[in-house]
Amino acid sequence: MGDAAVAAMAGDRRLHIPIHLRWGDLDAFNHVNNTSMLKLLEEARVRAFWLPEPGEDAPPTAVLDSSIFSGMLTLIARQEIEYLAPVPYQRHPLDVQMWFGKLGGSSIEVCYEVYSPVESGAGGRTLYARATTVIVKVDAETGRPLRLTSEERAAWGPYVGEPIHYTHRR
Repeated sequence: MGDAAVAAMAGDRRLHIPIHLRWGDLDAFNHVNNTSMLKLLEEARVRAFWLPEPGEDAPPTAVLDSSIFSGMLTLIARQEIEYLAPVPYQRHPLDVQMWFGKLGGSSIEVCYEVYSPVESGAGGRTLYARATTVIVKVDAETGRPLRLTSEERAAWGPYVGEPIHYTHRR
């Protein structure tokens, strides 16, 4: 069982998805570029929600068929990020914590907090960013919204929590 699944079963209402940085994620100031954070969050979403291939580990929330033949698309309707500290390059994976702020009819609000690696716990952990992504499921052929299934609600329901309240919003 993967790291994310173990953390989820420990009674935590959040998924913990370890995401490694790539050297190319850094900018000229030697920290993760603001646009690279969107790619890191995308990678966490794919690992958290897409069905695994045979032999791959995945958390219990990985129930979406990502194949081109599934007839369903997931579209980003909105994203918001609050950057709290620069993310330096490090070899240990970031701890991307995820939960749902809301499960709608055809949409989900995914909440994230991006922390320094678990391995860096001795000096205290750093919260680098908070983010929210609203995703809408749509029919690939018609573009019309698709309702969340009972399977998706059953898998995601245990991870519904308080949505993010941004502190630096004007």
